Amino acid sequence: MKKRRIDLSKFSSIKIGPVTDLIVLEKGDKPPCEHTLIGCASNILFAPDLPALMMLGKDFDYIQKRGGELIVGAATPTGKLLSFCKRHDLGGFEYLTGLPGTVGGMVAMNAGIGSYETFDNLIEIVTDKGVFAKRKIPHDYRFAKLPGIVFEAVFKVESGFDTTLAASFSAMRKKQPKEPSAGSIFKNPPGDYAGRLIEATGLKGFRAGDMAWSGLHANFLVNLGNGTFKDALALIEKAHSRVIDHFGIELELEIKIIKNEG
Repeated sequence: MKKRRIDLSKFSSIKIGPVTDLIVLEKGDKPPCEHTLIGCASNILFAPDLPALMMLGKDFDYIQKRGGELIVGAATPTGKLLSFCKRHDLGGFEYLTGLPGTVGGMVAMNAGIGSYETFDNLIEIVTDKGVFAKRKIPHDYRFAKLPGIVFEAVFKVESGFDTTLAASFSAMRKKQPKEPSAGSIFKNPPGDYAGRLIEATGLKGFRAGDMAWSGLHANFLVNLGNGTFKDALALIEKAHSRVIDHFGIELELEIKIIKNEG
């Protein structure tokens, strides 16, 4: 079992976090207890004080085609999976266009855009606890209750990559902020949009230090240079409370906040 020192202020997509040591799991390693798994940290906000962390290594970065199925390692980048599908003219993963992350992260949050979600094509997952069919995994919009650490996911695929559909997803994501962020902070509540609600409370563009609610999309918290965990958390809490006060709606986090609870 290898160790790695990582600067989370450079590694995470929102560019916030301390330098820390973590464990890198490869095939044959037993996941240590009380360690929090991170992927490529595209939807994570790290506190200065963290629990013990671990990540999957290169042994879990692979794609294999088996008939009408794809067997994909959980550390495989989403961009690599999309490129594989383009190259082999396979449909069903066009929604990954412009979506950062790893396949394990995709499954963990049932990632997607619009009506397209990861669990649409999922058949089963392999975890440290065994093999689990999709029907055995509780899941919903941007949520999955996973039985253990995902090592591998098996998806159904169909022939024919839809370039028009991929282009439409690319156009949608080009409208998102370019500054460092962790993507959408809150899940959209039923029948509404978190960004609309935050904007309606007057927080679009609102800034604390070098963190701000984007002036382009109010549900994106962006780092304007030297943003801190403290300022990011303050803005998240302010938006959460204001939306409750204005609309009586309690927004649910889409990102993961990792901090030491001890």
